[in-house]
Amino acid sequence: MASLRKAVAAIVLAHVAPVVYSQTLVIDNTTVSANESTVAPAAASVDAGITNSTADLFEGETLQLTEAVLANLTDLELSNVTLFSFQNESDLAQNLSKRSLSGLCKTYPDDPYWPFPSTWGLFNVLLGGGLIQTVPYAASCYDSFGNRNTSKCDFITNNWINASIYHTEDPTSVNAVLFQGATCMPPAFVPSKSGCTVGGYPTYSVSVRNVAQIQLAVNFARNLNLRLVIKNTGHDFSAKSVGMGALSLWTHNLKDIRFFKNYRQGRYNGPAFKLGVGVQAFEAYEAARKNNVTIVGGEGRTVGVMGGYLLGGGHSPLSSLYGMAADQVLSMEVVLADGRFVTASETSYPDLFWALRGGGGSTFGIVTSVVIKAYPKIKVTTMTYVLATGPTVTSVQFWAALRAFFDGFITYTDAGNYEYFRIMKVGNDQYSSDMGPWFAPGMSKSQLEALVTPLFSRFKELGVEVNPVYTEYDDFYDAWHASFPVEPWGSNAIRQASRLFPKSNWQDAAKLNATFDVIKNVVEEGAYVVAFNIAAAPKTGYPDNAVNPAWRDTVMHAIMVSTWDTTKTDRDIKAASDRLTFGWMQRWRDVSPGAGAYMSEADYIEPDFTQAFFGSKYPRLYQIKQRYDPFGVFYAHTAVGSEDWKMSEMILGNLPSQNNQFGFSYQHEGHA
Repeated sequence: MASLRKAVAAIVLAHVAPVVYSQTLVIDNTTVSANESTVAPAAASVDAGITNSTADLFEGETLQLTEAVLANLTDLELSNVTLFSFQNESDLAQNLSKRSLSGLCKTYPDDPYWPFPSTWGLFNVLLGGGLIQTVPYAASCYDSFGNRNTSKCDFITNNWINASIYHTEDPTSVNAVLFQGATCMPPAFVPSKSGCTVGGYPTYSVSVRNVAQIQLAVNFARNLNLRLVIKNTGHDFSAKSVGMGALSLWTHNLKDIRFFKNYRQGRYNGPAFKLGVGVQAFEAYEAARKNNVTIVGGEGRTVGVMGGYLLGGGHSPLSSLYGMAADQVLSMEVVLADGRFVTASETSYPDLFWALRGGGGSTFGIVTSVVIKAYPKIKVTTMTYVLATGPTVTSVQFWAALRAFFDGFITYTDAGNYEYFRIMKVGNDQYSSDMGPWFAPGMSKSQLEALVTPLFSRFKELGVEVNPVYTEYDDFYDAWHASFPVEPWGSNAIRQASRLFPKSNWQDAAKLNATFDVIKNVVEEGAYVVAFNIAAAPKTGYPDNAVNPAWRDTVMHAIMVSTWDTTKTDRDIKAASDRLTFGWMQRWRDVSPGAGAYMSEADYIEPDFTQAFFGSKYPRLYQIKQRYDPFGVFYAHTAVGSEDWKMSEMILGNLPSQNNQFGFSYQHEGHA
């Protein structure tokens, strides 16, 4: 690694054809290719001991951009090297206004200040060949990018909705394609479309392998006023990982995992993991099983658990026992908007550490790894059943049985349980609700049976019979893997919204009646509901962090879904979309005033999102945002500080489009 300190001794740029470069570097007089399999040329190996890190840095974290590296590049007289320099407080504000047509918008491809091809070429060389020009995932279905391939298109089409694992392996594909513009979906989903365009996907992505690449990209985007987005896996209802004309940082490949059997930090003494931000749920849980421990993560298999999931709070099948995923964090490594790489912990950048744990992704910095608590191995019992109308169950009986289940929500979460269930209309006055699963961590089969005996006794009194299936597992991983299949992905005919219903609604008979009625009513009108009986205020307590206070009071997180036929008119589709936000969801808000919603699974145009997603913590979060990112280098829809910007175009008249020419204009007074 020592020789890497001389990695920037020489970088040769040989211009061939319009935008093709021969990329080489010299390390200790040996010439090697500068590509994604080599270390980024603009990096130096930094001794982990000189940082405030609470755990040894991963190898990719020791490769950093430094002032010394920048000085070496300047000595080589490479053009435009200043574009990669760290933030200079004295001239940034002055220069920012000169780097777009109006001085108020981000710099986009049609702007004269957009980087020349030669500048992108230099950027790619400094990255070590990590720059990717976007070709949408479904481009093989069209002639637009010259890569049409029928067999590949058939595979993508067959796996578009039900195989998120393939989308997460693509640099730009995201779940929320509606807000991207749905500009390149397989023809089977958009039969009227004749071509494929980049649309709201970023123009370029950086396939991140080390910290230096992130720093180069952050500095480049900040100094040129480019829109910068971050994609880990692309799981988010609000399309935070896309943006027309943006530069994207694809952190999916930061997958280092290190286990500490005995980890000491502050008041914590016990097992812990250090996980790269690209580690997905299935990888994290496999590592925990291998080391005979349990960690808190989500139910979705392909979600990047150390990315936006954790940064947004992160609810879990274990939340009723251990709290939110953000509650488990001991420290984080993060690249800030000024390009510096720091450790955030209780003793280092404590305000940033507070904000990162629940304040949302793509907001305060780019996290590269997280140290989290681990717990002893835990047994789990699951139970599934289907409650449905039919020959012997009327709709009146169905709703009465479902209400009996609702009545026990506080009891179940007090026992540490988590129920994941769905409610849907399946025909005229016909309904179904499948429990899949009832998740009881720490319980044996007999203990769970005892807990639910009063419920099933009540079912029988109502004349309703279900056939519960119990399964007892020795380890969390086995229960999780058997219970939660790969999640669906990428429909352009769907919108979702959610609400965190407070415990107080269950402690007052009138409020519970009203709550159940609005759930029932929207299902009767065609909404599909996915819900979780969950509480995130464990008896053992939880840390002071930025997690939405509504999570600490909730006993039900409920998601509603509105769908439509894409062959309908825009007017009909808008009506279905508006009904979600202003009709059905408003009823839910009305019965839970002052509560909130989970930012990662929420209404794209949630009214008063600052209150709904952050509650009383928003003023402090906004102050921290301005302290660490006063010029809006990090922007994401409905993130902290996003209200200072305005998108220029809308979908269906009121859905901010991530596919628009002029981007968003800075509205915050004093920073125009």
